[in-house]
Amino acid sequence: MNAREKYQIPNDAVITVAGTVGVGKSTMTKALANALKFKTSFEKVDNNPYLEKFYKDFERWSFHLQVYFLAERFKEQKKIFEFGGGFVQDRSIYEDTGIFAKMHYDKGTMSPTDYETYKNLFDAMVMTPYFPHPNLLIYLEGSLEDVLGRIQERGREMEKQTPISYWEEMHERYSTWIDNFNACPVLRINISDYDIVKEAGSIDTILEKVGRSLNVMTLR
Repeated sequence: MNAREKYQIPNDAVITVAGTVGVGKSTMTKALANALKFKTSFEKVDNNPYLEKFYKDFERWSFHLQVYFLAERFKEQKKIFEFGGGFVQDRSIYEDTGIFAKMHYDKGTMSPTDYETYKNLFDAMVMTPYFPHPNLLIYLEGSLEDVLGRIQERGREMEKQTPISYWEEMHERYSTWIDNFNACPVLRINISDYDIVKEAGSIDTILEKVGRSLNVMTLR
């Protein structure tokens, strides 16, 4: 019996993994997809033409970066559902407006005009009955100390040089965002409760929770 049958996870399910920088979204995405024999969808970071510029000058590049992410994630979401599902996705399109764009607007690193333009574009693309929402959003959460430790551990220079105050702000905003999120069903998992790198078997516990969450949604 394969994992999908064992935990009653539909073959066409679309699962999105969300959470702040450093919580292990990519690792979780790979582990879930491998166990379920699903395809993966990853955030485009390495070839992003704005990301490095953004970390050097938030105010100059925040709008450009957010529009780039929105366009890429929208195209990817469309592709996933046209393919017929069976995907695990690294980071959700909802975080773009709910976390990053709003944070830069609030802090003055995105102008009111740019923020309004971005938000109108997001609403027109995503907040419609035609947009295909995931079956489940897995939200990875952890303490600020755990998150900062993981950022240092993975060693991306542009992240290590970013002020800790930025990560503190992001951590707080993520907590507020997920408490009010309702675009699709949510399964919250604390990163201190498992270690899928050192203990491969711990993915089974997570799969059981995923299957239970999806089955509860089906019964509603």
